[in-house]
Amino acid sequence: MKYSQIKEMTGEELSRKLEELKEGYLKLRFRHATGQLDSTAKLKAARRDVARTLTAQNARRAPKGAAAKE
Repeated sequence: MKYSQIKEMTGEELSRKLEELKEGYLKLRFRHATGQLDSTAKLKAARRDVARTLTAQNARRAPKGAAAKE
């Protein structure tokens, strides 16, 4: 999933998508542990999708000038 698609989602949609992605990642981890996962690249892609979604959520929560101040 691309970040541009994630940015267009509403807050509620982001929350639902994050739960779906976390659940999917958990299932992939179990499949990997039991030797049923064909491609380990799916784990990396799922982990990155979760991170992109969390980044979008955190960007919406942060005050507008917070990133510029250090």
